Amino acid sequence: MKALPVSWVVLSCLIFSAFSASAKPNAPAEITTSQLQSSTPGALLRIWPLEGGVRPDYKGYRILYRSTGLRDEPVVFSGAVLFPAEPRGRPRPVVAWAHPTSGVVTRCAPTLLPGLTSSIQGIDQFLDRGYVIVAADYEGLGAPGPHPYLVGKSEARAILDAIRAVRNFKYAEAGDRFVVWGHSQGGHAALFTATEVIRYAPELKLLGVAAAAPATTLIRLFQADRDTSSGRSLTAMTLHSWSRVFNFQISKFVPSRAQQSYERLASDCILTLADFFDLSDHERALQKDFLLSDPTMDPQIRSIMIENTPGYLPAGTPVFISQSLGDDLVLPAVTKDYARQLCDGGAKVKFHKLSTGAHMFTARDSAAAAATWIDGVFSGRSVPNDC
Repeated sequence: MKALPVSWVVLSCLIFSAFSASAKPNAPAEITTSQLQSSTPGALLRIWPLEGGVRPDYKGYRILYRSTGLRDEPVVFSGAVLFPAEPRGRPRPVVAWAHPTSGVVTRCAPTLLPGLTSSIQGIDQFLDRGYVIVAADYEGLGAPGPHPYLVGKSEARAILDAIRAVRNFKYAEAGDRFVVWGHSQGGHAALFTATEVIRYAPELKLLGVAAAAPATTLIRLFQADRDTSSGRSLTAMTLHSWSRVFNFQISKFVPSRAQQSYERLASDCILTLADFFDLSDHERALQKDFLLSDPTMDPQIRSIMIENTPGYLPAGTPVFISQSLGDDLVLPAVTKDYARQLCDGGAKVKFHKLSTGAHMFTARDSAAAAATWIDGVFSGRSVPNDC
């Protein structure tokens, strides 16, 4: 039976705990300008126990750390780290979790929720194997500033500096070897991390990339959802983010008659069950023809989308991609085409196909297979290659 049409950004909220409390709006500690400017990328600025706690055999902390903005300015990012409570006595492998869309305003950071641990797909497999998990919120989520939604360089820096920060927290025992594992927007982030690591954080050793239903060819994906409620949600959030990050007037695309509904929808978080219902109401309130023109045909927007479409990865990079054939949000054909592109570039691609399932379940349903693949990467075993 065909799934009911719902927003792919709305669907992401169901990955998070449906019964979590609402996100707290502010971090409990302020970072001074002098402290930020005197620190280096990856500096650990604040750390405190993770809201909601973790299993007794785990340790979990929320962190603030120094990273680098799109204009190379020092910025504060937020994230979380989880690791086994029992000391290991030697460096642990690191799994960097990259979360799916949670919203594009500061209060939409996943680490502000008590239910964070339920949103990290494969968490028990990774921690039971003795890995450190690093979960970045991305720029502008959980810390001040605009969130550069689906901007690959920003996402990658958030992940790489989160790993650096956790390596500065001695009790985590985090080593320099890591795999990045992400879903949807997080899959996009994971792929860009592989292209940025050598240039931005050459001291870290990326061993592989795992991506569930990743956002890849942005123009095709936006055009496919253009006339759906999911398209309206995605477009509203994207324009809200990009108008602030890339400095263009939103009135170029959104008429005054739709401005109030657009702002309400674009500012929604999708972290809790209450958020889900709010966003559904706001989607219905936004008129189907709320745009003055198709943003994907605008030269500036097209340029941003092309620049932030992931390309080839370094030759030989192990890649795990999972995709449900029932996904009508991130289209299977787009993901398959990108996987073929990776093969052409010399990557070693394992394509994990799910015959059924909605977009929101792709990471959950492929987490066990991804964990097994990641184990193989860390152990040095030959990885499967479907190219």
